[in-house]
Amino acid sequence: MPSHLSADRPAPPPEPGGVDALITSTRRLRGDVEAVRRDAGAADDDARGRWRRALYDLAVHHLDDLGSHLDQLREDRPADAPLPREPAEDPLAPHAADRAARPGSLLSRVGSAEWNLLTDEVSWSGELFGILGRSPSDGPMSLDELPSVVVDEDQPLLTAMVTDCLVDGRPIDGEFRALLADGRVRTLHMTGEPVLDADGSTAAMWAVLRDVSELRRSQRAVAESRDTLRRRQHAERTERRLAVEMQEAVLPPWRGPRRFPEGGPARVDVAAHYLPAADGGLIGGDWYDALQLPDGSLLLSTGDLTGHGAAATSSMAMLLGALRGMAVAGLRPGPLLGHLDTLLGAATQPALGSALCCRYEPGPRRLSWARAGHPAPLLFRDGACRPLTAADGVLLGATGGAAYQEAGTVLEPGDVLVLHTEGLFPEAPGGGRGGVQRLAASAADVTAARDAQECVRLVVETAGRGEHEGDAGVLVARVTA
Repeated sequence: MPSHLSADRPAPPPEPGGVDALITSTRRLRGDVEAVRRDAGAADDDARGRWRRALYDLAVHHLDDLGSHLDQLREDRPADAPLPREPAEDPLAPHAADRAARPGSLLSRVGSAEWNLLTDEVSWSGELFGILGRSPSDGPMSLDELPSVVVDEDQPLLTAMVTDCLVDGRPIDGEFRALLADGRVRTLHMTGEPVLDADGSTAAMWAVLRDVSELRRSQRAVAESRDTLRRRQHAERTERRLAVEMQEAVLPPWRGPRRFPEGGPARVDVAAHYLPAADGGLIGGDWYDALQLPDGSLLLSTGDLTGHGAAATSSMAMLLGALRGMAVAGLRPGPLLGHLDTLLGAATQPALGSALCCRYEPGPRRLSWARAGHPAPLLFRDGACRPLTAADGVLLGATGGAAYQEAGTVLEPGDVLVLHTEGLFPEAPGGGRGGVQRLAASAADVTAARDAQECVRLVVETAGRGEHEGDAGVLVARVTA
């Protein structure tokens, strides 16, 4: 059985040189961790940032604890110096008085005790008096008195540990919370063993008590931050799933190619594609749409609402439904955008959005369009690319009741019209859209493509080589006759 020497009478230490090397390594590692922790303090104060900082704090506490014990080992000195009485403070507040009570970490505060059952003698180390906030002049507590400083909920646990040790000879290993006279609560980890006499009866019990309050507090901070992070991640996954399902329910089920008009000679070949954000973030409010109207015309539109997640996709669904309804009712692109602006401004969840609305009449091959803060449509013809110019109106929802000018042109067989949201080719910091320029350089390939789906592939590949970050949508219409 191990000796019942108290923790304040340690065994001879190893060679000082080896301990010095360990101390140097520990201090160097603590400095590195502290430097990284300071850098982490400047990060965003979100759930992940709090969780990371809590882990850094916990690592620092462990290294402080290790360094203090190594110092004791090197100097061959017990930790038995009594601590000064500490001022009262809020038991739920951080224990600043604990940290200031002595150099080093609170984790290194270890005391020992021995209870002799034959002589009723009790021996406490000076450190244990300080841990329990008890004056040495009051003397140590007997085993019967010890539960008086333990919180009510933990008294049965302490009684069971002591009983198992004295009656069954089991070693002690457990934790309980002690309530100090000034109202503070400390968590103590208690380990010990019975001391047997010659006939095998329990003659005494010794124990080492370690103040692990700061350690448990740091561990709780890590656990709480981790739980908060997990809840946030779960909420984000749930919101993303809802947004994806809503987007799939609203956007056209086809990706292409699809030919219009339906039920007659095909004159327009249409294909589309949605590109999620490169970082896998939440779904945004981007949309594309192609709808055959009752008079045989074709409605082509793209748009983008601010925001992400279910709120953005629900607003997008509302806006796209209104756009289709007004187009079926016969509204032209300019007035149609004006009504969308009014609708979005009066919505219960106000938002801003950009939109491009085009109406193509297959007979005269006439295209009319209007836009609200949206990239202009790109026309590919005879191996060249140019944007179709038209006055750009204000964003939808910005003013409520804005007027949007309409422009028009006549398309030719073989023309390719590309409509895209701003996220596909965002504006560079210095101005300009490098992705549009790269796409223009591939104009010959786009016009030579066999169908609209091949054109979409070329556009997406160009976006993939550039600065595409957020989600985006692209719709291609190829005039076949």
